[in-house]
Amino acid sequence: MTPTDPAQRPVVGLLLAGGFSRRFGAQNKLLQPLADGQLMALSAAQTLIQALPNSIAVIRGSESPLASQLMSLGFKVVTCEEQHQQMSDSLRLGVVTAQTHFPHMPGLVIALADMPYIQTATIARVAQQLTQATIVQPMYKNQPGHPVGFCRDLIPELLLVEGDQGARAVLRAHQAEILRFECQDAGILKDIDTPADMI
Repeated sequence: MTPTDPAQRPVVGLLLAGGFSRRFGAQNKLLQPLADGQLMALSAAQTLIQALPNSIAVIRGSESPLASQLMSLGFKVVTCEEQHQQMSDSLRLGVVTAQTHFPHMPGLVIALADMPYIQTATIARVAQQLTQATIVQPMYKNQPGHPVGFCRDLIPELLLVEGDQGARAVLRAHQAEILRFECQDAGILKDIDTPADMI
């Protein structure tokens, strides 16, 4: 029987940390320290799990040190082993894992490990709005950003995405159903692709 108490049907956080960081250079950007000394991926992870205690992280198989630290934060960690992996591979693996561990979830909030400056309150607000919308996306100064929340009805579509576009195809297909809200969180727009972005 499906739980009727919303507390038993938590929105799930999904941290995508399985990319190759090709534009960053030889070093893995997710393991680079920010100004406060915290590793980029762990900073993004802490923010996500503070807002959504039921969270999953998808990492590359070669990042076992990151795996143990994410597990210590409370994440369920899965590794994407495909050699020529694209963003869609990480996304599908994360969605399937979420379905397995949280079969009654009302939806998912998808966050990126290279966006460590998003505020916990913003993520929480995305999740809260997801109870009444198909897709939820925060905006800063009228620009849409991350993370994005998807209701459970869109899981079949998320599982069909391909390539390195992530869930953009699903967003495009449901433009009219996106609930966007303005926030005072510039971090929703700041992803780190190159060393210069860390300044």
